[in-house]
Amino acid sequence: MKEKEFLQTIKNTLNSKYIGDDCAYLKDLGVVISQDSLVEDVHFKLSYTTPFQLGYKSVMVNISDICASGAKPAYLTISLSLPKNIDINFVKDFYEGAKMAAQNVEIVGGDITGSEKIYISVSAIGSTKNRRISSRSNAKIGQKIIVSGSHGSSAAGLKLLLDGKKEPQTLVNAHLMPKAQICFSTQIAENAKTNYAMMDTSDGFMDALSQIANASNVVMSVDFDKIPYDQEIKIFDNWQDLIFYGGEDYQLVAAVDENLLKNIHGYTIIGEVLKPKNISGVNINYSDKKEFLTFEQIENKLYNHFKE
Repeated sequence: MKEKEFLQTIKNTLNSKYIGDDCAYLKDLGVVISQDSLVEDVHFKLSYTTPFQLGYKSVMVNISDICASGAKPAYLTISLSLPKNIDINFVKDFYEGAKMAAQNVEIVGGDITGSEKIYISVSAIGSTKNRRISSRSNAKIGQKIIVSGSHGSSAAGLKLLLDGKKEPQTLVNAHLMPKAQICFSTQIAENAKTNYAMMDTSDGFMDALSQIANASNVVMSVDFDKIPYDQEIKIFDNWQDLIFYGGEDYQLVAAVDENLLKNIHGYTIIGEVLKPKNISGVNINYSDKKEFLTFEQIENKLYNHFKE
């Protein structure tokens, strides 16, 4: 069973209107809330990451979820489950990295327990004051698809690390110390006059496009040549797959009204939201061909924690 099938089962069992986006938007409280976990030997290995980098990334990936909602990151709690061989220096360095990533976002608590491996769970809370909050179901026909940053760098960096390499450093750093797109998110959320869809690319660029397309019942049509990426990823034969399916870049993908663009900067227009002919999905326009992918086809290509 796939991860998203588990999530759908949970949503159906709880009959929850909140489960489905990157964050739960608690409108009555004026906040969004999210939680992510990192597990040793699943999301990271101590052979290539330091405690400082681990603390930094654990915080940054949760701030990214808040950014994907359009809210302002405000508070964090961190829970650690640690093996017996972990010493006080690990904990100190971890929290130094977490503090550096958090900056003006306050870490207000958490929990520490024992375990066989390192488990990290972070909850993030964001303020919705004076902001329009996104939903992946908000994409509308005719909206422009815009992105922040470069895509595929983190996945390329991970491949290098798993091969015991540390160069090119820009790719390695993209994986070990990503940056949440706070400015990009803020500009959209504070200036949007109408609803918009936005997601981060934590589970892959194509996943974000597909999730928005499926939830909004639209076609996300993008031009491959307009997608920003670091030229250094071309050292890998499958560099196009790294862009689409690699994940963990923590960039943002948004479908917004065109008139919003004059009030923001630092974005790249890569396509447009179209009406589906028969079924929602993602349309990729290459220089020499076109490819249409359904939600199910994309799911089969994405990383799956529960794949046998």
